[in-house]
Amino acid sequence: MQFPLVRTLLGAAALSIAVGASAQMKPEDMIKTRQAGYAFMGWNMGKIKAQVVDGSVPFNKEQVQAAANLIAATANSGMGALYGPGTDEGTGWHETRLKPEFFKEQAEVGKIARNFTMQANELQKVAATGDQAAIKAQFGELGKACKSCHDKYREEE
Repeated sequence: MQFPLVRTLLGAAALSIAVGASAQMKPEDMIKTRQAGYAFMGWNMGKIKAQVVDGSVPFNKEQVQAAANLIAATANSGMGALYGPGTDEGTGWHETRLKPEFFKEQAEVGKIARNFTMQANELQKVAATGDQAAIKAQFGELGKACKSCHDKYREEE
């Protein structure tokens, strides 16, 4: 008896998401969304690091694979659209630390972003194998890809 209600609620939620996605986001909402995306990826990277690099948490292939899947999905989600006009400064959940050079060096930014996505996709593939040594090595490559952007385009805290 509750199934029609659930379907109605799910349909309404899907419609509101579709309408919201088609509307132009305000710069502060773009900043919030990208900050949330990066924070979520960071949290998942922390889970992999704890299990595969530090060994502070016992290795769980399913958890590592789920974290790698999330990182790859986010990397492939088109986050570049969240760097629209007016997002070079301002506040999302906190003040953006994006350097102005990010918007002036789009060819370099694209190169870094493509490498990040490639490394995230490779981590996803390697995590599916459960080979801890290979996961650790690829996690390092993904970390280098992150660092290359942070070093060049992110202000220190």
